[in-house]
Amino acid sequence: MTKSLKNGLLAISIFLLVFLLWQIGIELLEKRTPIAQSFSPINAFIASADLLSTPYFWFHIFKSLRRIFIGLFIALAVGVPLGLLTGLSARFSASTGPLFQFLRMISPLSWMPLAVIVLGVGDAPVIFLLAFAAVWPILINTAVGVSQLDKNWILLGQSLSATKFETITKIVLPGITSQLLTGVRLAIGLLWIVIVPAEMLGVSAGLGYFILDTRDRLAYSELMAAIIIIGLIGWALDYLARSIHDKWIHS
Repeated sequence: MTKSLKNGLLAISIFLLVFLLWQIGIELLEKRTPIAQSFSPINAFIASADLLSTPYFWFHIFKSLRRIFIGLFIALAVGVPLGLLTGLSARFSASTGPLFQFLRMISPLSWMPLAVIVLGVGDAPVIFLLAFAAVWPILINTAVGVSQLDKNWILLGQSLSATKFETITKIVLPGITSQLLTGVRLAIGLLWIVIVPAEMLGVSAGLGYFILDTRDRLAYSELMAAIIIIGLIGWALDYLARSIHDKWIHS
């Protein structure tokens, strides 16, 4: 038996154990709270199959993924240039480092009321919160990558009369791709955590909205199904980001 097969079987065993404990917990809780049966894993899996067979639920998934990718694009557009400046300029790093650290430690969700006041309801405040959450791992990993870059590469570019733009695009960015992809992977994880509470903020579609809707309809099996599906999609996004990162490293 290969090592990968053993690891796969072990992972499946752990999942089965968790589902067994989940069912046991539901049965114990059901004695006090009969409604607990709605949260059982069997009902959740049945509801998951029903949800995934309906275009209505896929519309919610599409809306959430769309906001994720827009927020990630904005975070890249802001975080990469700022990370390059931070890594290349000691003066810029010293002057902006405390501000960046201060902003980074503020929970993105704490900006929710201000985001609604300034941007109104709809996609705009949600995308702002997502971009704010994702920009920091991208910025920091970009700056770290630049600081770890072999300075001889930059000196070589200068000796060949490369312009600053050419140095950044032909030497710096290719040299920090691994760190940048790590930042993107961390950003995707944060985005997927923030998206659900952010979509409870004045939008009419998305996985966060769907969670609230199931609560209001008392559709608890659908609520648990949505939680499971959110975990599966998050795992798939992380797996995709990790695969791209590993492929780049070994290429």
